[in-house]
Amino acid sequence: MSVGVLLVDDEPLIRAGLRAIVDSEAGLSVVGEATDGAEVPGLVVRLWPDVVLMDVRMPAVDGIAATTHLMSTVDPPKVIVVTTFENDDYVYDALRAGASGFLLKRARPEEIVAAIRTVVAGESLLFPAAIRRLAAGHAPSGDGLASVNLTEREREVLRLMAAGLSNVEIAGQLYLGVQTVKTHVGNVLAKLGARDRTQAVIRAYDSGFVIPAG
Repeated sequence: MSVGVLLVDDEPLIRAGLRAIVDSEAGLSVVGEATDGAEVPGLVVRLWPDVVLMDVRMPAVDGIAATTHLMSTVDPPKVIVVTTFENDDYVYDALRAGASGFLLKRARPEEIVAAIRTVVAGESLLFPAAIRRLAAGHAPSGDGLASVNLTEREREVLRLMAAGLSNVEIAGQLYLGVQTVKTHVGNVLAKLGARDRTQAVIRAYDSGFVIPAG
């Protein structure tokens, strides 16, 4: 079954380039295009894309507002925000809103394809160094997750998730089985009310549980 992708960007050249990349890949297809975030809700209802490649900065309704709206709906598609600069504050806000990750417009075609397949597989696009830089510009506003009933092991797992480690890498670090780590990750997501790993990591930074030092 083909993975449907909705392209959202106000620049025709960017949309054309993304379409060429996506449509040339087996198992992926562009199901529609939008020039502004305002068009996204209607197209998602009509086309049911699996993934939305969303420009973060658009003239009228930007990618943050569009992502926020999508995440308030039932069974929303995965959103990957696309940006020119990796230190764009809009990116962090879009991740807060529910995007599963971000891509730079200068990304190579194989990186774009890999990103789409990654989020469809239920994983997240975590770039620890970039997210640390973005988080450093936003003062934490929580209690360090003190009010969340995470076990000590779950806290260890969350710290390693924020460092960008995969389940296999976390298992090796903590001398646990991969399935055990998956269970811990699932518990962390459930307790934080997070849709995916990206949202859990953003929550960890926002709360002050993880400090973006270095």
